[in-house]
Formats: sequence, C-alpha cells, structure tokens
Amino acid sequence: MNRRMMRSGVVAVFAALAMVPAVAFADSCPQPVSGWHSVHQGSATMRTTHAHGRVVTPNSILLNIRSGPGTAYRVVGTVRDGSVRGLVCKTNGSTVQGNARWYKLSHHRGYVSAHYVHAFRAVPWCRFLGN
Repeated sequence: MNRRMMRSGVVAVFAALAMVPAVAFADSCPQPVSGWHSVHQGSATMRTTHAHGRVVTPNSILLNIRSGPGTAYRVVGTVRDGSVRGLVCKTNGSTVQGNARWYKLSHHRGYVSAHYVHAFRAVPWCRFLGN
C-alpha cells in the first residue's frame, strides 16, 4: 500500500468517526484500559480511542454529570465514586475547588469537573465547530 492510499484510509476513518452522532455510546470499562475500544450505534460497531479516568469524590457521594462545562448547567445524570469513565476531551468552565477544567464523557452527553476525576493519560482539548 502506498503512502497516498494509507493517508486516504486514515482520513476516511476519521471522517467516519466524525459522523457518529453524540447519542452513540462507548462500552463502560470496569478497569482502566488503554488503546482501542468499541463504540456502538445500532448494529454498527466502530473502534476509537479515548482517555479514561477514575471518579474520586469525598465520602463516596455521586458526581453530577452536567449538560455543559460548569455548575450553572443542569444536571443530566450522575456517576459513582470509583467508576472508570471514557473521557473524550477537556475544556475550561466554571471553577470547582480551584480547578476550572471539565471533561466531556464518552458514554454520555455531559461533562464532569476534572477536580473529581483522575485521568489515566493525557486528555485532548475539545474543539468546538461552528462556535
């Protein structure tokens, strides 16, 4: 395979991943996993990579998942202390205990404060198109 064909294949994979709507969800991981994992949408399965992080909250309370990167956004769900979640990207939002960083979750349409999540590897910055 020549370089041009290889590059076209890589571009096609990224283009296909970009077309997966936000309602697609990733398999939840009981343990930290690096590398590839499956993303399901209906009967189609694609493989992608995400960073992962463990939720760490005081007194094992539930961590709120918010609709946007800040405490002013509405709560759309919760995650348990100790659970491992896929992290799509990071962005800045309202400050929680001196930390303004928020992570977008891969399995859910929402954000969690980075103050309560210990990432296992570097998380890329979010890129918002059209804003």
